[in-house]
Amino acid sequence: MPSIKTLPLNTGAAIPAIGLGTWQSSENATRDAVKHALQHGYRHIDTALNYGNEKEVGEGIRASGVPREDIWVTTKLDNHWHHRVREGLESSLSDLGLDYLDLYLVHFPCSTDPEDRSKHLEDWDFIKTWQEMQKLLDTGKVKNIGVSNFQISHLEKLLNDPSCKVVPAVNQIELHPYNPSPKLLAYCASKNIHCTAYSCLGGHSDSPINGQTNLTKDPVILEVAESKKKTPAQILLQWNLRRGVSVIPKSVTPSRIENNYDLEGWDLTEDEFERINAIKTRAKVVGDSWMPIRVFLGDDE
Repeated sequence: MPSIKTLPLNTGAAIPAIGLGTWQSSENATRDAVKHALQHGYRHIDTALNYGNEKEVGEGIRASGVPREDIWVTTKLDNHWHHRVREGLESSLSDLGLDYLDLYLVHFPCSTDPEDRSKHLEDWDFIKTWQEMQKLLDTGKVKNIGVSNFQISHLEKLLNDPSCKVVPAVNQIELHPYNPSPKLLAYCASKNIHCTAYSCLGGHSDSPINGQTNLTKDPVILEVAESKKKTPAQILLQWNLRRGVSVIPKSVTPSRIENNYDLEGWDLTEDEFERINAIKTRAKVVGDSWMPIRVFLGDDE
């Protein structure tokens, strides 16, 4: 069993470098994937209220037999719960069947009106949401708080507001060679905010969003994978780890779950790393057209 590498957060906590993502995983598949991942070394499970599978994540955790205190669980506050942070937390804890979260994230910097999700909530923004998130640290139900999908402009606004007493521990963002976001990574590093990469393997080959994001078929990735005798997914994950980023690849296939975790004892050479950095294709998996405001401003490359 590979050792469990962790990365430090500004809170003094240590987040597992490799976790299991569960976005777009069906109910039964989620339960089984979580159980399998935990029984094969994973110690970080990532979900969100928005995914609709927190209940199954909790069932998978309990079915794994791994003690709760050995598992890092991350979930996220949905857009239309921004003015009901405490209720959002309680909903997630109830569905997960857990007493506390290791990490609770604001899913997007967008406060949506629950009565009409095509509208932004009046007299509310993520600054007020963060004020409520900070209060959760006193409840014992949340160990660390952070954000997700925040760009430099969002973080600047948050960190410069007088009400911001707690710097986010994590910013979970889309990171892969087609969306490397070096400026955003550098900014977060300068503020001691750790980054976790979602969609780190790109999108599905049969349903690319906002461009072709099937990175596992990229010629450079394929060449490096062949030379290393590794899977394209392993190369993509190792590339992000090399950048100091934790990864949460999503899979429900047992063999892929195991392969995605098998990243110890080997690394990319400097030449291989730079070849991947030099890939020019740009595409994103997650867009913002479904929200009432734009959150991806395209200025963090």
